[in-house]
Amino acid sequence: MAAGVAPEAGIPPRPWFRIQGTGDATTMWYAVLRRKEKGIFIGSLVFRHSPHHSLLLERGWEEISVDEIRSAQLEPEA
Repeated sequence: MAAGVAPEAGIPPRPWFRIQGTGDATTMWYAVLRRKEKGIFIGSLVFRHSPHHSLLLERGWEEISVDEIRSAQLEPEA
């Protein structure tokens, strides 16, 4: 929302979907994973070091760093 990608209501316009986690979701506990399907990326927020996390990695999903998903408008200037 701060970057102007999503409206103030917090719901991004289609075709985007909000990834939901708990209010205290941090990258210490959660990982953002993605996989390319039919030319588009699908994503998932999963607990790190869980069986589901391991399964998705085994099936070709890749973990995305915070820097890759952070809006360029929010990055600190050099």
